[in-house]
Amino acid sequence: MLKFFFGPQSCALASHIALEEAGADYEAVRLDLKAGDQRKPDYLKVNPKGRVPALVTDRGVLTENPAILAFIAQTHPEKKLAPLDDAYAFGRIQAFNAYLCATVHVAHAHKLRGYRWADEQSSFDDMKRKVPETVAACFELIENELLEGPWVAGAGFSIADPYLFTLSSWLEGDGVDPKRFPKVLDHRNRMAERPAVQKVLPLHS
Repeated sequence: MLKFFFGPQSCALASHIALEEAGADYEAVRLDLKAGDQRKPDYLKVNPKGRVPALVTDRGVLTENPAILAFIAQTHPEKKLAPLDDAYAFGRIQAFNAYLCATVHVAHAHKLRGYRWADEQSSFDDMKRKVPETVAACFELIENELLEGPWVAGAGFSIADPYLFTLSSWLEGDGVDPKRFPKVLDHRNRMAERPAVQKVLPLHS
């Protein structure tokens, strides 16, 4: 059985949804991030990065959403969560998820986690003011170039969709009106109707 570590209101929601979509056999462990569970010795033995998500498999621990999402798709091929027989198409999904991880999430993190990049309060304040602009620019690219529709990769649901849903749910908190991005908003609304999302979302509040 897999063991999945997550925290509320975190990017771990993406992999949690994918586990449900795959019908995976897993145990979910909720960490209290505000209380610092992710920095306690027991969890650092699982993930020395001190962050979520982390997925314990029979071969070791996987971290980072793009890696976990790909693992879920590859270990549950019958669910068709990625085009595993098409290296280029799978690469495009990986590129999308990498963009969410390395660019979109980082733009969002400048709102509350400026201490990762600077030391001065004035720098934190400047980064926070910039968040609505940088996050909106990311979603403009997603809206106009990357989201094929109706799902990220076109007609078929994939591991990219829970990830986009997770990050697009942060738009309002980042000072961005989601109505600016009708395709993204439609995607978010349809994702919210999926049984897997409805099952795990309450655990992340």
